[in-house]
Amino acid sequence: MVYVVSKDGQPLMPTKRHGFVRRLLRSGEAEVVQRCPFTVRLLYESGTETQPVILGVDAGSRHVGLSACTEKEELYAEELRPRSDVVKNLSDRREFRRSRRYRKTRYRQPRFDNRVHSRHKGWLAPSVEVKIGEHITAVWQILKILPVSKVVIETAEFDLQRLKAMEEGKPLPAGTDYQTGEMYDYYNVRQYVLHRDGYTCQCCRKQQKEDTRFHIHHIETRKTGGNAPDNLITLCDKCHKALHEGKITLPETVKRRKPKRDAAFMGIMRKTLLARLRDTLTVPVWETKGYITKYIREKNGIPKTHTSDARCITGCLNAKPLGETILKVPVRCHNRQIHKAKILKGGIRKRNQAEYRIFGYRRWDKVRYSGTECFIKGRRSSGYFALTKLDGTVVTNSAFYKKLKLLETTKHYLTERQVSSSPPMTQVTGVRADNA
Repeated sequence: MVYVVSKDGQPLMPTKRHGFVRRLLRSGEAEVVQRCPFTVRLLYESGTETQPVILGVDAGSRHVGLSACTEKEELYAEELRPRSDVVKNLSDRREFRRSRRYRKTRYRQPRFDNRVHSRHKGWLAPSVEVKIGEHITAVWQILKILPVSKVVIETAEFDLQRLKAMEEGKPLPAGTDYQTGEMYDYYNVRQYVLHRDGYTCQCCRKQQKEDTRFHIHHIETRKTGGNAPDNLITLCDKCHKALHEGKITLPETVKRRKPKRDAAFMGIMRKTLLARLRDTLTVPVWETKGYITKYIREKNGIPKTHTSDARCITGCLNAKPLGETILKVPVRCHNRQIHKAKILKGGIRKRNQAEYRIFGYRRWDKVRYSGTECFIKGRRSSGYFALTKLDGTVVTNSAFYKKLKLLETTKHYLTERQVSSSPPMTQVTGVRADNA
């Protein structure tokens, strides 16, 4: 599928007439805008007649499915994988700043009158803001190459308290149970964890005595697991010290429950995402629910994928699947850390920043190597590069720069075309895939 925009940048209907597009490019009547998905811009005046195109968005925390369809066929299919490294990057930055501040200046008491969330109402965590922005950017990028007339987005809200009760085999909450959670009537998380563990060390099983001092230990690091109660256990001071020194390990029975980060993200972002799309887009934005999508998919016997869910969301039940999917992965453009955290012998602080270009190539440039399109993941000053696909498949760890051909320079989003196949949908009567 070749996507076409007019001379003034307005999106037109895509075409499969590849020979005609080649002739336009060869004669200078069109130019290439982007390579993946392949988009051309006409350099002559053309008509602007288009068909109604509906864009379905299957919102998610780790995977986002997008599909643009007409009544007869699917025009575009994309799977977006939002970034999940924001929490780690912010934690690293906080550690570096704290160590630098303690190393160079006197101790300063923390202030709580300069917090962002206290000054700006409606503040969201940076990890949530990044994913909301990537949802909106993905929709905007499709609107630039297709004449979308309506956007339908699926939102979901999870009952975390109910999910936890089901996992633990407890009675399901109802009514006022939602107002009395697990930490109800406790002063803080520490008191709740001590009471939950019966004031007993979970390693040596020592109970509380006058000479016993209890600590609260993170099963996973605070950077990874946070301060949730299911990530905390009670340890005596001796076991806690020995554990951090590597002399003992936690019992096999001490394991953290599977976190609900993705479910919490969906509950936080759904209203904000819908409101921002309606404020920024010039086309109507409708909302649908997950149970409607699931009913349509199961009734038509469609395999569960993110793009097939997005196709069901559009409501174009007779649309022929495109057969190919654009995999898109956002990457961080710059690492602002100047020096490595580990200091070398002699007090040498090694620089963290590499050369801007090595033999004309940067990290995440798309190249062709031995007939395979891949991305540069690692670089060496000797001219050898590590190449990989977007799905993590390693092409090679040592490719000489003279054997590479540059296809696209690195951008905010890395794209890769993947061929897929799924059975066409059959007509379903009495079901709407959108809910205004």
